[in-house]
Amino acid sequence: MSDTRFEFTKDNIDLYLKELSKEYRRRVGKGLPAELILIGGASVLINYGFRNMTTDIDAIIQAASSMKDAINAVGDRYDLPNGWLNADFKKTDSYTPKLSEFSVYYKTFSNVLTIRTISAEYLIAMKLRSGRQYKSDLSDVLGILSEHEKRGVPITMEQIHKAASDLYGDWSSLPEPSQAFIKNVMENGQFEQLYEQTLQGEQETKELLIQFEQDYPGTTTKNNVDGIAESLQEKTNRASVLAKLRQLQAQADQSDQPQQRKKNYDLDR
Repeated sequence: MSDTRFEFTKDNIDLYLKELSKEYRRRVGKGLPAELILIGGASVLINYGFRNMTTDIDAIIQAASSMKDAINAVGDRYDLPNGWLNADFKKTDSYTPKLSEFSVYYKTFSNVLTIRTISAEYLIAMKLRSGRQYKSDLSDVLGILSEHEKRGVPITMEQIHKAASDLYGDWSSLPEPSQAFIKNVMENGQFEQLYEQTLQGEQETKELLIQFEQDYPGTTTKNNVDGIAESLQEKTNRASVLAKLRQLQAQADQSDQPQQRKKNYDLDR
């Protein structure tokens, strides 16, 4: 396996899942079936078309211990990144054991590995629970809303409320910024336009964090990254506003110059 960046796409993700199923079956036979519930970017890739790639596959893994060896073997064979398929998601706030209850069937490979995914309002609830402004959480929410609207099966605020309650107990379990975000988004209704704007904002925030980490190595941690991202955004926004004000002032000064010259000319006469 390698440490280099790799892109899983809609076109290749099934290939690696199929190879994993064959490797797992070779190790344990048909008597120990396994199940993967794909979440995050992998689930978005499988269910929707607005995302081009993800850099790893997050999953809830229900399998014999040999699955870990099978994952490593496939990673070595195809030179995939370390942790190309992992269950680290279970350490985050978005995880809940109830996810399996609301997952949907995708495919079965080699009669031994069943793949399930999270979609629609339940995937939205997960993304809102995380709500990271430097990842694709909020743009994914908008992409899902937009695609469902185009399919003629729009997702309602009531469905999102129910999904959040089903997974996490109640609506208040979502961070307040996420609650405000989805409320404003549903009232606005321009999902496709908002998607492009939000995606750009996420990419800019990610770049700010990368630069910050280069300037202050080791400062960013799991516990403070959201606060740092917010501070960097505010600083950038203030700089943008000041730059805009300076631009407007410069334009105003330029428009005043001909008039001032005319006044001076009149005085000379």
